Amino acid sequence: MESIDRKVFMKQCFLFGIALASPLGSIASVKKSRYRVAVIDLMILKRQKLSAVQLASEIGADGLEVDMGGLGNRDTFDNKFFETEFRENYINHLKKHKIDICSVAMTGFYAQSLATRPTYKKMISDCLKTCQLLGVKNAFLPLGVQCDLVKNPELRPVLVERLREIGKMAKGAGVVVGIETSLDAKGELNLLKEIGSKNIKIYFNFSNPLKNGIPLIQELKTLGAKNISMIHCTDEDGVWLEHNSRLNLNSVKETLDQMKWSGWLVIERSRDAKLSSRMVLENYGANTRYVKSIFQENGN
Repeated sequence: MESIDRKVFMKQCFLFGIALASPLGSIASVKKSRYRVAVIDLMILKRQKLSAVQLASEIGADGLEVDMGGLGNRDTFDNKFFETEFRENYINHLKKHKIDICSVAMTGFYAQSLATRPTYKKMISDCLKTCQLLGVKNAFLPLGVQCDLVKNPELRPVLVERLREIGKMAKGAGVVVGIETSLDAKGELNLLKEIGSKNIKIYFNFSNPLKNGIPLIQELKTLGAKNISMIHCTDEDGVWLEHNSRLNLNSVKETLDQMKWSGWLVIERSRDAKLSSRMVLENYGANTRYVKSIFQENGN
């Protein structure tokens, strides 16, 4: 019995040593919060800049969504993360400031068309490779204004075909691609069923149902936890989240708790219209503090 106890004790000591050697330098770093809060490098005006990491830390965020870079008429994104020196410096900054990358975003597709770009596979492949290089399990793919399935339903067949292919690519890379669409939750469920890939999920944005007058809580319940990869915890610009009368984050948390969902809450907008958009620390700092006060209370 004594030797067994000693083995258990030695194992515990070993695990304790691993915890102390972790990037955060404490056992607390091993246990992550059920809900974690991130900001977006593009929205804090630091797209693919090393300074985004320190700024995210100053804001009080747990993580950062990094963008793949500009797209325009290129065959693929203007991506600095393929540069070894830049990438290694970035990773070192992440460790120094205790910031995690929550996802890699392809925001170029907000304006560009996934349905018509001939080199879309190259673009997606580059994003998935970036995820692997950075150790990230989530990617963000907005269908954007040109692939709005409400306004352009005729694009559905080609988009489904391409998203099926993207699902296969994502599975091979070990990444989940979260898509944002203009459909309601029921429409998104039907789209996911048609695509038929566990590696394609919905990157849910609170702003979409809110601005369309659709009950947010019901949309979350309709989608279900297993179909939501991440959440844009945001609304349109105007007021900070704590002053937003149409978004009850306490009710949202209660619903997500009941659904047993966990993951990243990414703050995109909800900037105060009275402040300059360049007052990043003020806008995103206030929203981050508020979201954390609700979603990370009592160690959640």
